[in-house]
Amino acid sequence: MSLRLKMVLALVALSTGATIAVGGFTYRTTRNELLSEIDRSLAAATASYERGPRQRPDDPGDRGPELRDRFRGQGDVLASVVAANGQQRDLTPQAIPVQPESVELLEAPELATTAFTATVGDERYRVLATHVRGPLVLQAARSLAEVERVLAALRTRIIVAGMVITAVAAAIGALLARQFTRRLEALTAAAEQVGATGQLDVQVPAVGHDEAGRLGESFNAMLAALSESRSAQQRLVQDAGHELRTPLTSLRTNVFALRRGDALPPDDRARLLDDLESETEELTALVNEVVEVATDRRTDEPWALVDLGAVVDRVAARSSNRSGRVVLVTADHSQVVGRPRELERIVSNLIENAVKFDESAGPIDVAVTDGAVEVADRGPGFVDSDLPRVFDRFYRSDAARSRPGSGLGLSIVHDLVVAHGGTVAAANRPGGGAVVRVAFPPPATDSGAEPVTVRT
Repeated sequence: MSLRLKMVLALVALSTGATIAVGGFTYRTTRNELLSEIDRSLAAATASYERGPRQRPDDPGDRGPELRDRFRGQGDVLASVVAANGQQRDLTPQAIPVQPESVELLEAPELATTAFTATVGDERYRVLATHVRGPLVLQAARSLAEVERVLAALRTRIIVAGMVITAVAAAIGALLARQFTRRLEALTAAAEQVGATGQLDVQVPAVGHDEAGRLGESFNAMLAALSESRSAQQRLVQDAGHELRTPLTSLRTNVFALRRGDALPPDDRARLLDDLESETEELTALVNEVVEVATDRRTDEPWALVDLGAVVDRVAARSSNRSGRVVLVTADHSQVVGRPRELERIVSNLIENAVKFDESAGPIDVAVTDGAVEVADRGPGFVDSDLPRVFDRFYRSDAARSRPGSGLGLSIVHDLVVAHGGTVAAANRPGGGAVVRVAFPPPATDSGAEPVTVRT
């Protein structure tokens, strides 16, 4: 069952239920009011009899002419008196037979009354029986034919009104359901088109500020995000393919040279093997970084309050042992909330990038201040036109293309810092060299670690 049909049926059911409830209440109220009006007229007729003089209990009909005259003014009231011996004396030209309820009332106290509906032949009557003075019961009745005609007409009107309201509700429900589901159908068609064709440049109308409008906006935003993600993946594959060509070409050239075997001098052969080892290591590092960037892999390491100076100290010592370069660290008591391994990766990439480009004999300066890490080298620095793109994936300046590397180091730094809610910036150092600075948001608490200075 479609959503549109469900909405139509729901509106029809609601309207029909409301009509039945209102109609039933109106019918019942009208019926009770009509019966009450008849009961009041019968009570008035009975009261006129009560105002008359007491008659002999053994002969309720000795004043028949007088009583009949008294009831002439009561319109269509049919009256009779029932005695204890079961005799009935009609007080009007017509009267209904003695009813069992009237006979039972002879045993009740005087002035006790009971109202009920009786059927005589094919006609129904409203009867008011009253235990009057002496062992007598006055039985006053009126025909319900007029009331039943009124109620029958009311029932017909209620049924017709219910049918009209149901038809109108169905028409309005169909119109409203079409209006409400039109945008949902557009979303469904767009989703089916995306699933069938794989195209993400589909736009759906996002009109209004209701749930359907917000859903349309969210759907368009989702498609835009998916399109951007696909474009990023395609750019990553293209850039990775471009970057992989250089080491693969070098490996292929060296392998071709090695095929000459013993014809190569020992020094040339050793140099080729060193080149192969270097190219293989660079290719391995490039593949690992490409996989990490492509899968957007993040560790499951929990977040913790980390002494940023201690992290920089460990990474600097490790980098100094590997490269033989002096890394000078100056750190304060800064603490940040983050994943320790990812923070180490950030600092490691920054220091390795500085070591790679700094060919001077001076140290690599690393400063930790107020939750920020600043790495400065004495290399050639950045070309001004390259500064806006130094954190792009695979981007390498013309001067850096002859150096080993994939162009992903600073890009990974950028992604990890942003994941920690921080910022990253690059600039040229006064006097020569480059400066890369990453800053992290302050934690909720501060451990108050003492400043640390490490020279390696």
